[in-house]
Amino acid sequence: MRGKINHLLLFAVLLSCSGVGLTAPFVPVNDAVVLERLPFKASDPTTRELRSLRSELSSDPRNLDKAVALARRYFQLALAEGDPRFIGYAQAALAPWWNMAEPPVPVLVLRATLNQYNHAFAAALADLNQATRREPRNGAAWSLLAAIHMVQADFMAARKDCENMDGLASKLIVLACVATVDSLAGQAEQGHAALRKAYEATPAATSGERLWVLTRLAEISDRLGRTREADAYFKAALGLDITDAYLLAVYAEFLLDENRFAEVVQLLKGKERSDVLLVRLALAEKALALPQAREHEAAIRARFDAARMRGDKLHIQDESRFQLYFLNNAVEALRLAQENWQTQHEPSDARMLLEAALAAKDAAAARPALEWLAHSHIEDRHLEKLARQIAQLVAKP
Repeated sequence: MRGKINHLLLFAVLLSCSGVGLTAPFVPVNDAVVLERLPFKASDPTTRELRSLRSELSSDPRNLDKAVALARRYFQLALAEGDPRFIGYAQAALAPWWNMAEPPVPVLVLRATLNQYNHAFAAALADLNQATRREPRNGAAWSLLAAIHMVQADFMAARKDCENMDGLASKLIVLACVATVDSLAGQAEQGHAALRKAYEATPAATSGERLWVLTRLAEISDRLGRTREADAYFKAALGLDITDAYLLAVYAEFLLDENRFAEVVQLLKGKERSDVLLVRLALAEKALALPQAREHEAAIRARFDAARMRGDKLHIQDESRFQLYFLNNAVEALRLAQENWQTQHEPSDARMLLEAALAAKDAAAARPALEWLAHSHIEDRHLEKLARQIAQLVAKP
């Protein structure tokens, strides 16, 4: 996916639910204080659930179990809605323990989860290493370590993290973790086959597990150029009727690549709260010359301007894309893509760096991504095409 919604954190969500650039968190003194009007009706079960959890915590703000339950729920909503404000609410719930050097392990894992979401990887790794020392059988901590190591393209470490999840998560999730690592490290066919076989052999998988596996199968199929197969997996994942911002974003990305712009507009209608989804919606609207494109472009510009003032670099990859494809500013797009590459090395990060370097006609700037391609042996039709175009640029007199 191009743009981060941290889909690998679903490992931790699946495990932790069973058994940074943020300002100082605000904890309301009572349940009557309005933090924000959430995108749910008053009668919605989510609204009632949050109201109940907040009420319980406000009556006993140092109750660890209640704070962890509320923080986890907010994080799940951040993943589902693609709205980072829920991350701030989750941090607020953990305020009594947030600055401790050695907080309880559940807080360590959640603090790492929130820091990883905000791309504060060093802080997240420090907490997770402490958590696994204190609780070596903490599956959520190992899954988060795998997520971060994959983002940083440390595939050997990520595979070991996956193996450490054995016995702490379902066999399907452990196999899915390993297969995902393999698919990024030159073994896409083998990873895809292993993942498909494990999925077919696990008819009792939970809906969350099925969502995760189907989305991974779709992505690997897409990277291998099997677009019809990828489309089928994406649709099967959507058919589970689970709200998941990552699935929406990555499928929208696939549809954009296939020039199926009207389907993107239909898919993302009403999802404008998420910056990542709004960028993809606006790209489709621009391709269709729809009048909403200009309004959404202005909204995106305002959001990125506000993020820059806060020092928030959560969506720097998407800001690079905005500079390139909306403002035609290849130089600034390249600068942002290079900044993004300093901390993140996923296929989407490489793709943005290569696209920006190509647009800026700066082959030298593409070298880090090209070296990563060669070193990782990743199979990705989009990256391979861009690498060929960069080679042609170098070959020109």
